[in-house]
Amino acid sequence: MNEALNSLFSLQDKVALVSGGYGYLGSAISVALAQAGAETYVLGRSEAKFREAFGQDKLPNLYFQQADISSTESIAEAFKYIHARHNRLDVLVNNAYYSAGQDPEQLTDEQWALGIDGNLNSVYRCIREAIPYMKQQESGKIINVSSMYGMVSPDFSIYDESPASLNPPHYGAAKAGVLQLTRYFACYLGKYGIHVNTVTPGPFPNEEVQQDEGFIERLKKKTALNRIGSPADLKGAFVYLASDASAYMTGQNLVLDGGWTAW
Repeated sequence: MNEALNSLFSLQDKVALVSGGYGYLGSAISVALAQAGAETYVLGRSEAKFREAFGQDKLPNLYFQQADISSTESIAEAFKYIHARHNRLDVLVNNAYYSAGQDPEQLTDEQWALGIDGNLNSVYRCIREAIPYMKQQESGKIINVSSMYGMVSPDFSIYDESPASLNPPHYGAAKAGVLQLTRYFACYLGKYGIHVNTVTPGPFPNEEVQQDEGFIERLKKKTALNRIGSPADLKGAFVYLASDASAYMTGQNLVLDGGWTAW
């Protein structure tokens, strides 16, 4: 790759924030941005989980920052600290979520509200708190994380023998909301040089779920590539959206689902 193309994808001298950046998928996203050169802050509630995720070989430009996405005050304090340290916030990845309840017929009002808050409201809170910094510098990349179930309904037959893995309705509803939030803020913030896009992963079951071999085979058969996603499959998309390579892309949804939604 020549030098000009390398620089197009470079995040050197950029500051990136990744909520939930030490989780199963979040770890790969955080590492990718750090490998591309960004000073990368993993936003989360547990520094112990951060150390466990990245170990002794952690990249020197990968940092932990205490932040609870359920709290406006916590988000604001984290952003203020990072901006004071670097005088800029270039990339925000809204990857973290929280939820409760699964049974489509038995969700309580409290469970429904928590799932919507943890998958949608929290994204808005982070976008809102980032806007003043990005407007001031007249640039920024906001990357939201949705789900294929924000685009299509589950194929319920896949879950007949694996009910514990069924995605609940408030998850998909919130993830669909994330797609609209992306379009809204892309149009609202474009005049300030701020880009807002979404990455939508497909079947990326974690290691625990992968122990259910029958379920994994059923997932594979739903994709055009006949395989489940690996966290490493996400790395290129996030570097692309965070870098100058995506300079004319905003308000879009980059779907990484192995062809699931193409059928």
